[in-house]
Amino acid sequence: MALRVTFLGTSGAVPTAERNPTAIHVAREGDELLFDAGEGTQRQMMRFSTGFSVSQLFVTHLHGDHVFGIPGLLQTMDFNERAAPLAVHAPRGCRRRLEELIAAGGTRPSFPVRIDEVAPGDVAYRADEYEVRAFDADHDTRSVGYALVEDERKGRFDRERAEELGVPVGPKFSQLHEGDPVELEDGAVVRPEQVVGDPRPGRSVVYTGDTRPVAGTVEAADEPDLLIHDATFADDGVERAGKTAHSTARQAGAIASEAGARRLALTHLSSRYAGRTGDHLAQAREVFDGEVFAPDDGDAVEIPYPDADE
Repeated sequence: MALRVTFLGTSGAVPTAERNPTAIHVAREGDELLFDAGEGTQRQMMRFSTGFSVSQLFVTHLHGDHVFGIPGLLQTMDFNERAAPLAVHAPRGCRRRLEELIAAGGTRPSFPVRIDEVAPGDVAYRADEYEVRAFDADHDTRSVGYALVEDERKGRFDRERAEELGVPVGPKFSQLHEGDPVELEDGAVVRPEQVVGDPRPGRSVVYTGDTRPVAGTVEAADEPDLLIHDATFADDGVERAGKTAHSTARQAGAIASEAGARRLALTHLSSRYAGRTGDHLAQAREVFDGEVFAPDDGDAVEIPYPDADE
């Protein structure tokens, strides 16, 4: 089952010729989610072919570089004759300002738009096999991060062992894999734990939005497969990072290491670096042993299952 993350915008507060303001698209087996929507997000979605079938928009905070794309995106959806509802999730206390932002577009969307307020610890959205949780961020306004966390998967079914125990090939295999015991013709009972392994972990993606390094990110998911962390500054901007409630690449690396992340994406890069990411990558790698990358706009990554190689 595919889980794909596309970086639509990776700049800091000031866009550059190469980097658009923040927006991240996540596609999971037919579900399309959007995290933040900086100015021009709808154009980035066209440019990088994600489409507009987003059902859930998760807003980390209301700074312009994370939300100014919402009116344009809604208008584009309207022009495309969208009928499906859109749920917008945002930090508690932000509903009225979001409503005003949407109204600033001059027209009311013809499709339903629902604004849900969330607080750290809330499940912002629950789907059949995963949920998106809000967690605490430390920015200079009301803000949250989000963690997409899949449910545990069934353990592997040991067909060879089942046949050794006399289970006939057919429906009884499925019963056992679903967790139900089966009775054989001789009256013997085979239980699921005899032929089904331990539950296997799902995948997780953690996105901080703008934040200082905080424990909430570490607690958001157990060993996330991908941590997308604010890395506005390199080491030369550590003091400014603290003052403006952002993180450095090194701080992002330290959080990734503490969280046991498998991969770290450094985003929200300040325009002062003019596209240079070498220092960011080197400094994060000094404190984090996993894969580190600084995505460009349009970069996409597939998230494999943790046990994909087994």
